[in-house]
Amino acid sequence: MEISAAGRLEVRITAADVGKRVSVRRLGEPGVTQGKFTDTVGVLTSWDDDVLVITRRSGESVRIPASSLVAGKVVPAAPARRRGPAASYEELARTASRAWRPLESEPLGGWELRAAAGFTRRANSVLPLGDPGRPLDEALDAVRHWYGVRGLPAYVQTATGAEGTQELLCAELERRGWVREVSAELWIGALAPVADRADAEGVVLAREADEAWLARYQRKGVSEVALKVLGAGPSVWFASLPGEAGVPAAVGRLVVDGRWAGFAAVEVDPTRRRQGLATRVMAALAGRALEEGASAAWLQVEDDNAGARSLYAGLGFGAHHAYHHYRQPAGGAP
Repeated sequence: MEISAAGRLEVRITAADVGKRVSVRRLGEPGVTQGKFTDTVGVLTSWDDDVLVITRRSGESVRIPASSLVAGKVVPAAPARRRGPAASYEELARTASRAWRPLESEPLGGWELRAAAGFTRRANSVLPLGDPGRPLDEALDAVRHWYGVRGLPAYVQTATGAEGTQELLCAELERRGWVREVSAELWIGALAPVADRADAEGVVLAREADEAWLARYQRKGVSEVALKVLGAGPSVWFASLPGEAGVPAAVGRLVVDGRWAGFAAVEVDPTRRRQGLATRVMAALAGRALEEGASAAWLQVEDDNAGARSLYAGLGFGAHHAYHHYRQPAGGAP
């Protein structure tokens, strides 16, 4: 917190700092007996009618009356990472998008409109990197129309928690009634330790997902559209660890794209979990990615998937940013 020469806490932020990352201290909520002060760190997304809104790394918005502030300052845009590969949000967002390609896409200024007949939100949402080239309301009207023509709800994929992420856009969408339906995190880590973590003996790698791989894949009733999305990417690999009755005990998918290797669809037979099978699958895929020249890895994990988060943390991965899917307001015009 900012402390004056006289040793007093000071508020050194104003409404002109909207869009910057700030740290504030405020008086505790009325009636709260534990802790006199509450600290909040995040991006200042608005300051209207003497109320601040700060968006935390997770995407949660916190409303703070200006009258309750006792200290505040602008802080660096993102804390320095102590381990893992250096990466910008935009680099990771573009890499992740190339690893899960839609069937069709169209630019809207610096935004990319993506559609794949409704198979996953990632492939059926706007990736807003840059300026759409028109006022926001006009851009959102164009988005709703584009998806409406295809019989799909409009989604916008945003991110929070790193330098260059879209806290301000999140706030604008929420003001317009867009609803955040899903949040998850993108984690990154070094690739070599994953390859070294386990013996990959018995894991079979293939360029296409066969019937057996699909039988273990979590999403049932996979369509031709899904197969096209799964098979698209710069260099795609599918891993299977044989199991019983022709169904793999574990599977995984990997996309190699330059220095990056992206893991997805890591699934294990529920009766054989906690036996190291997911680690074996990932080790085999990581070894192939190293052969293709990759050195860094990324993956996406949902907030409530405690098992996966524990596995990935043990492999050296850590959160880089959170990402969210906002759906158009109910009853919105196409």
